[in-house]
Amino acid sequence: MSDSEEEIYSIMFSSLKHPARRKILRMLSEKPKSFSQILEELGVSSSHLNYHLESLGELLSKTKDGKYQLSTFGEASVETMRIVEETPIQKNKEQFSLLNHKPTMAIFLIMIIVFSGVLAFQYASFDQLSSDYSSLNLKYKQLLSWSADTDRAISFIEDVVQIDITDYQVALLSNNIEYRSDLGGVIEEILRYSLSNSEDNIEVVLRFRNQELSRYQINMFEGSPTYSKPQPFNLVVAAKGLLERYRIYKDSSYLGQMIDLLALVDEVSNIEIIEDNMKLKISASQETTEFFWLYTLDGVDFSPKSLSFIYEDHALKQVTDGWYLFESGTTEVNVSREEAIILAKAAAQDFSWTYEGEIVSNFVVLDDPIDVEFHPHPREDFDILVPYWYVVLYLDRVYPGEVDRIAVGLWGDNGEIADITAVTV
Repeated sequence: MSDSEEEIYSIMFSSLKHPARRKILRMLSEKPKSFSQILEELGVSSSHLNYHLESLGELLSKTKDGKYQLSTFGEASVETMRIVEETPIQKNKEQFSLLNHKPTMAIFLIMIIVFSGVLAFQYASFDQLSSDYSSLNLKYKQLLSWSADTDRAISFIEDVVQIDITDYQVALLSNNIEYRSDLGGVIEEILRYSLSNSEDNIEVVLRFRNQELSRYQINMFEGSPTYSKPQPFNLVVAAKGLLERYRIYKDSSYLGQMIDLLALVDEVSNIEIIEDNMKLKISASQETTEFFWLYTLDGVDFSPKSLSFIYEDHALKQVTDGWYLFESGTTEVNVSREEAIILAKAAAQDFSWTYEGEIVSNFVVLDDPIDVEFHPHPREDFDILVPYWYVVLYLDRVYPGEVDRIAVGLWGDNGEIADITAVTV
């Protein structure tokens, strides 16, 4: 059993032994709750609650609005609690009144029957509990198999980005696994690492989807990374080296084509190069430079199927890889940019939202500014990209709920409205 698996089981079973933590898990199995809501229901001091929440560790995660919720491991813990609590307990309340005139043999036979019944019931209960445990253990093994190996995450930091981790105290801050139903059942794992020493305080976030690297991001709170090898000042040379190391790490054929395309570039400038169905766009500003490879077909850029390197102040800031996750769908674009704006404005006329029980609908849409982005998007199949317009309409003022914009998404092939939302300040 690996150290990470032992730690998860240790947290799980130590939590199940504590009544307050069991109560917290039961609360969150119903719905996510804020710190204050848990505090009110549990009836303990805030310091005690903080202690319990920290002790629950990987069994909890947080929603986007900061509420506590069960992680996948937390849900498995609650399932374990239910298995234990719902296992029937044999209650022997029968009393035998033996009359003096009953033969000794009858007493003996009754004892045999009762004893046999007890044994049969205990065997059935044990067999059911054993079956439930096996099912739960299988679920844990499946979850652990989904988890991207932390060695692979460290390998990317050390071998691809070339950060010298021997110079840092490295700590895994969190490792959250989520089943992304909106992406067709993709298993998404996000690992957060802290790299610190006397001079630097750095956070590294890696996202894996179906055990493939999807994003790397570095946040430098203090100092700057220490590298194991000198990093080229010329960003084209730096990007070429990074791409070569990434190909060794990932071993995917599309990276070879990207290397060939980047070989046509000598210096950083705002350019676009197309070869077959791949486009390389380099965007450079005073502080930020992006190398962006994307799939293109019949004049349609399928931007989510792409690889991106972003440098800030000549240091690698972010790597995003969605090439392996998506495929191109139809290239039919029957809605122009101008038509998309007209359709979006028409949809906004019938749109409303609710704030504090009141419906807000009497808003005014400005003719200018308007943000329009062509960004292919999944429709029925999560991995098939379809032409899609995203139009942001600005309002004349801030309306109830801090709303100052309306965002409209519509399909580029048929003009149908895909979604419309109120956007806050």
